[in-house]
Amino acid sequence: MAEVIIYATRFCPYCHAAKRLLRDKGVEFQEIDVTFDPKTRRKMTELAGGRHTVPQIFINGHHVGGYDDLSALDKAGKLDPLLRGEAAG
Repeated sequence: MAEVIIYATRFCPYCHAAKRLLRDKGVEFQEIDVTFDPKTRRKMTELAGGRHTVPQIFINGHHVGGYDDLSALDKAGKLDPLLRGEAAG
């Protein structure tokens, strides 16, 4: 299974939706809470190519984006292969 990291805040509905989608798929993930951590949030922004909103999701070191991006991958049938370590195509 893929290594999934999600940068999130405690009060973000899109963060909760992304985590729910991943849990529904049985995916374990590492959550990094940036709610009150500006240093880690700056690191997230740097890793995400300047995107500063949450969530920011990474699968096997590849920046996927936010919840909308994750959901779009799922609807296009590309999320499961990515989670299995296959190319997102």
